[in-house]
Amino acid sequence: MLDFLDSLDLWGAIAIGGAVVALVASLAERRRNNRADVDRVGFMPWTLILVLAVLTTIFAASFALKSG
Repeated sequence: MLDFLDSLDLWGAIAIGGAVVALVASLAERRRNNRADVDRVGFMPWTLILVLAVLTTIFAASFALKSG
């Protein structure tokens, strides 16, 4: 399926994608914490998304470095 990508490129792309998701989740969590109207709560678990994205980034980056 992904024959044109070797494992380094694939794991590197996953690590970069995880870092982007972590950045977006961090900004969204900061925005939610600094909202003006406290009663307008959100439904997205930004902290959980941030933690999972950081873990994905760490594991994918370590696999990319190990395979390269």
